[in-house]
Parts: sequence; structure tokens; C-alpha cells
Amino acid sequence: MSVRTGRQFLSIPGPTNVPEPVLNAMHQPAIDLYQDDFPPLTDNLLENLQKWFSTKGRTFIYIANGHGAWEAALTNTMNRGEKVLVLESGLFATGWGEYGSDLGLEIEHLPGSYNKAVDPAAVQKRLEADTDGEIKAVLMVQVDTASSVKNDVKAVGEAIRASGHDALFMVDTIASLGTMEFEMDEWGVDLAVSASQKGLMSSPGLAFNAAGPRAWERHQTANLKTGYWDWTFRTGEIHYQKYAGTPPEHLVFALGASFELLNKEGKDAAFERHRLLAGATWACVEKWADGGALSFNVENPEERSPAVTTVLFNAPYSPEDLLNYCKDKCNVIVGITIGDLLGKGIRIAHMGYANAPMLFGTLGAIEMALQALNIPHGKGGTEAAIRYLAENVPAT
Repeated sequence: MSVRTGRQFLSIPGPTNVPEPVLNAMHQPAIDLYQDDFPPLTDNLLENLQKWFSTKGRTFIYIANGHGAWEAALTNTMNRGEKVLVLESGLFATGWGEYGSDLGLEIEHLPGSYNKAVDPAAVQKRLEADTDGEIKAVLMVQVDTASSVKNDVKAVGEAIRASGHDALFMVDTIASLGTMEFEMDEWGVDLAVSASQKGLMSSPGLAFNAAGPRAWERHQTANLKTGYWDWTFRTGEIHYQKYAGTPPEHLVFALGASFELLNKEGKDAAFERHRLLAGATWACVEKWADGGALSFNVENPEERSPAVTTVLFNAPYSPEDLLNYCKDKCNVIVGITIGDLLGKGIRIAHMGYANAPMLFGTLGAIEMALQALNIPHGKGGTEAAIRYLAENVPAT
């Protein structure tokens, strides 16, 4: 027996739900890439990327996923053999560093963990100790999707500047752009990367770089540049150069529709929506944790992401049966844990195209599974989420 017939709830941290207007935008024939009204679509996307990155720097679009954005950032600014400092807070900053290692860069890790944010003081101390200026770039994620840690980009940028070090500050916003504040220029970020399939509510397949003046200056002497990723080629006068070939027309249509939705909602409203949905999720998980089988991966609420919440299963309990129950009985897909947390918990996404009823459906299915599987948990989790939003979303 199941109650799964009906629309599937996708509650994973990427790819996220694609809104109907975005799907509809793709449902049209291919067009002549040389026709007069196509280049303005590209210009519109590049301008919207500047808006959501909060930068006056140059923006670039790649037919790639976020890993492509990583490689583009490194090849456009670095020289073979240079040292890069990676700030650990989960799986993905480390993964970005591994790409650098494959490219011939020397990678140093500033030790961190899956349950705490990067310590700005530790960053400043390490850079101050680099008196010879060997470190040429600092890599960090704003939100690590694997751990659900949220890093304080502003504070780390201040620490880098306070150290007096000249390293480029590069930030991965793949799991944060569109879900929380990001002020690239104001916070001293030299290069930011992102992708289309999370907070930007679009289909997977597009990746982005935003390059500030210092990154562009470093680009002029970088010797890791390759033809496809090269920023210089992509700033050429011919439109097709912006994509290094045939544009991904339907993904361009989709992203344009996504930006229309985001701009209509507005930055502040989008960020507040994510904050509220996260707060409701945390109120629910706090109740469940009373049973002793579940716990937050990130204990400090100030260091939790507004996009995704990682919940751990304490021994001897395992998440596998719960994940299968939600999928098979309720048609709700909840995220697995990955990296060092593989098989140890679940990830509840509340990012992108998400609202209160969708969140309640996900939390309700999880609570239903906890009861059906006799996994110890505090009662009233979903009710706590409803109460949180009722108290924080006023009627007038």
C-alpha cells in the first residue's frame, strides 16, 4: 500500500524544482542563433548575473555544471605550480582544490570540518604567516551542500584584507546564489562561481564566473588558460564567442524565465523566503531530535545554510529505510548525505522554487516515515514548523 500517486516532491539540494514558466520557456523550436533578437537575450543574462552576484565585474556563461565553473575560474587566473589555500568546511571547497591539483596547482588545506564554518581568524593567521606571498588564491564555498555549513564570506574577506595579503579571494556560490545575501564587490570577493540548477531555479547545464578587476588583471598573465574556458575569447565582439560556439538556446530561454521570476520576487523577498523556510525546518528537526535518534549536523544555527539542512542519524539507526519509505510510499525524494557523511543522514532542501506547502509536505512525509519505521523522535515536528511560520509570517 502507498499514497504516492500524484505529483512527486523533489526535496534534494540540486537539481531543484524547475518552475512551470521556466519549463514552458524551453518548450519552443530552436531558432537561428544569428537572428537579431538573440544576442539581447545573452546580454540580459549577463546583466542579471551581475545583479545577483552584486558586482560591476565581468560575467561569463559556460555550457557546463558547477565543476566547469571551478575549472574556468582557476584556468583563467592561475599559473602552473602556484599555491592555492583551500578553506575546508565540507566536500565542495575541497573538491574545487582537487580540480586545481589536477591542473598543476599546489594545494594547501586550511583544516576545517563538516559541522563548523570557516574561522576567519585562522585564515588571517595563515596568510600573515605567508611572508613570501606563496599563496596566490584562497578558495571557499559560501554554502557547502554536503554539510549544509554556511560560511561568512564578508568576515573572511575582511580577514584576508586585514592580513595585508595579495591572494585572490574566490568564492563558490553554487548552493547560495539566489537564496541568501552575496555582495561580491562590497565583501572584497575577486572571483565568484555559480550554476543554474539550485537557487536560480533553472535546468542543470549552465555555469557562471563573475570576475572582478583583480581577477581580470591576474587573467592577463595566467598560463593555464585554454581555448574553451578563456575569458578573453568570450569578450570578443562576435556573439557566438560568448558561448565559445553554438549557444545552448533552450537553457538560455530557461534561465531568462528564471530571472524574470526572481526579479519579480526581488532579492530581499527571496532571501527572506529562504530564511523562513529554513527556520521552519530547524524548528521541526529540533522537535525530532528530542527522541535521540536524530541530530543536526551543524549545531550552531548561525552557521546553518538557508538552502539545505543536513540531519544525522545516530547509531544504531540508518537513513536508508526512511529514504526508501518517503520515495516508495509518498513519492517524496529526500536528499542523501554525501562525502564524509555518506550513509549517515539525510539532507532536506528548502531552496529555489519552494514554498510553505511544499516544505510541509516534505517534513510531513519524513515524520510519517519516522513513525511507520519506529525511529525514535520527538513528536510534533511538522506542527512546530507550521507554528514557526504562522508566528513569523504575519497576516497583514
